[in-house]
Amino acid sequence: MRVKAFSIAAALLIGGFSAAAGDAAQAARKPSAGAAPAKRERAVPFKAGETLTYDVSWSSYLTAGTATIRIAEKKPSYSSVAYYIVAEGRPTPLVSKLYSLYYKVDTLLDAYSLLPQRGSVYSEEGKRHRMKTTLFDHPRRSADFQVETRTVVKKTIAISAVAQDPLGALFVLRSIPLTAGEKITMPICDGGTSYKVLIEAGPVEAIKLASGTVQAQRFSVTPPAEAGARALVVWLSTDAARVPVKMSAQLPVGAFVLTLSSRGS
Repeated sequence: MRVKAFSIAAALLIGGFSAAAGDAAQAARKPSAGAAPAKRERAVPFKAGETLTYDVSWSSYLTAGTATIRIAEKKPSYSSVAYYIVAEGRPTPLVSKLYSLYYKVDTLLDAYSLLPQRGSVYSEEGKRHRMKTTLFDHPRRSADFQVETRTVVKKTIAISAVAQDPLGALFVLRSIPLTAGEKITMPICDGGTSYKVLIEAGPVEAIKLASGTVQAQRFSVTPPAEAGARALVVWLSTDAARVPVKMSAQLPVGAFVLTLSSRGS
């Protein structure tokens, strides 16, 4: 039961960060009549090379695993330019002796629109391997979703014109300034399902890290009940980088928490 819970929570917090980017993230100044809109990259608090490492704790395990989120590169992609972002999660050697687990999530986040071009989730749970891929077509408000195990299942789903995948959503949230009490709704396309989450900005709190105490703003992320996802809480540092220093989800089997252990660039 505990090992299964680790796999569920890892998928939620490492691969299924069910928070995300929505209508507010797409708000942009409209050009004057007759003027061609200038194509500019969005101003963001992150850059290629950023690497964030987390200790993963769950229930009675003070450290059940580790997770990394890194911006591997910024490169030409799908006739545009995109940040290639990768997140990986592994259990500690002790937990891995009980059950083999590995998760890798990636996304191509367009530098101009801050919308995902393509996202994937690869998971290993014991002998079970699975690859989920989503290819976004925002102008047509659709996405091609594929699940590959021993067989391949494909489907096309309707999405919002500003739908995010979970990993890209975390980075877009970093780019949206919100004050305590403000709320926004954000559309998500995750695992072949579309839904909206409610994000509410909370107060600034002191978060203890191994390197010391930092000030971070709390964000509550609540998906609709029918989405089958758990509510999350994210703390973003109050400095210019707005780094996620802590993330947590409450599961029926206990709390799952990611705490920043190191930051590189």
